[in-house]
Parts: sequence; structure tokens; C-alpha cells
Amino acid sequence: MSGTGRTGRTEEGRGRLGSTLSGLAVALGCVLFLGGFVWGAIVYKPYTVPTDSMSPTIAAGDRVLAQRVDGADVKRGDVVVFREKSWGDMPLVKRVVAVGGDTVACCTDGRLTVDGKEIHESYLAKGQAAEFRNIPTITVPKDRLFMLGDERSGSLDSTAHLTEAFSGTVEREAVDARVDAVVWPMNGMLARPAGFQELGPLSSPGPLRLILGTIAAGAVLVMAGGAYGPIARRAARKRAGAVRTEPAGVR
Repeated sequence: MSGTGRTGRTEEGRGRLGSTLSGLAVALGCVLFLGGFVWGAIVYKPYTVPTDSMSPTIAAGDRVLAQRVDGADVKRGDVVVFREKSWGDMPLVKRVVAVGGDTVACCTDGRLTVDGKEIHESYLAKGQAAEFRNIPTITVPKDRLFMLGDERSGSLDSTAHLTEAFSGTVEREAVDARVDAVVWPMNGMLARPAGFQELGPLSSPGPLRLILGTIAAGAVLVMAGGAYGPIARRAARKRAGAVRTEPAGVR
């Protein structure tokens, strides 16, 4: 009899512990799951790209996530979202190919040059020329950026505004965000172009992967914690059934 009592207390204790841990898992999972979405909403902003000016990196109609950044943090090779009054005062997506103090020109051996270095632009479509018009040698003014689209034949970028003040460059302060990933279709994170590394450090990816990991971990904890109850009840029914079917002669 005393052995049965001890077993009952042990099973009851295990049940209470399991329920407690299950509740904690669900609570922590909810915090991570919802917190991940809140974190993402604070750090990132979604945009729909309306044209093919950034093809093949980003096609018309693609949905991207852009990390809110200060214009001072933008580096060569970044794909950014910005507004410029003389360009239509609407959100535009282009690639930064030169920053304040750089001297940019095209083309040398069919390539864009920045500070005299030929840039290997891996993001251009295979066989596409670095530019379809000559870019005169331009020194980018301080705190300004020279922008190009990845689809050079039809992109209305800095080359379309060369006759304007500051030779078609854009103020750093005009940048709203830096594109981190194409989420629809799910093309994933944008690669940092190695062709600019000789000129200085590239920007680092934002925390998108960490945010997605947080959301996924939260979902797993919620599901695992929620599944404990049904699994425990099913196990208890099996144990009860085993006791009822125990042969009387065993005792």
C-alpha cells in the first residue's frame, strides 16, 4: 500500500512539474514570437518595387524588407531606399556605387571605375555593360551619394541627372532605409558586393536572420508547450488502462 502511495505522489509531482514547465514554455514562446514581430516592425520597413530598374537583383513587383538606417551608415554597394525632390519626391530604390570624396567614371575596359579602380559588378545581368552612356569623371561631393540602378539600360538614376546641381548625386540624409532582403518572391538576403571591398569596408547585414530565428523559436516553444497537455492525458489513460487490465492473480 505504501508503495502505491509513493508512486501516486511521484506521478502527481511529475504532472505538476510538467504542467508548470509547459506553461512556462508557452509564455516564453509567446514573448519570443510576438517580440520578434515587434522587433522586426521597429527595425524594418516593407517596400514594393514598381519597376525593373534594379533587375536582376530586384524585379518589378518584388516585395523587399529595408532596414531603417541613418544615411551616414550607408556604404558602397548598398541598395537603398531614398527620396529626392528633383527625382520625383517618391520612394526610389537604387544602388550606391560611390560616396563623398570618390571619383567615379565609366567606362574603362567596359567597367565602372571608382577612384581609378575597375569595379567587378557581380549583380549585373550576364553580358550587360556597366553603362550604356559615358559617365564623365565626377568627384562626389561630401555627404552625397552617386546612385545607379542594376538595370543600366532603363534606370533613371544619377546618370539621368548629371546636368543638375551636384552632378546627379543624392544627399545622404535622403536615405530612408537599406534593403536587406527580397521577401516576395522569397529570394532571401541580398549579397554584399565584393567588388567594392578594395575601396573600404562593406556594410553588415541587419538582424533579419536573428529576428526570424526568434519568431521560429517562439513558435516551437508555443507548440511544444501546448502539446504537453494532450500527450500527458493520453499517457495517463494508457497507464489507467494497464492497471484495469492487470490480472487479479498477480497479487
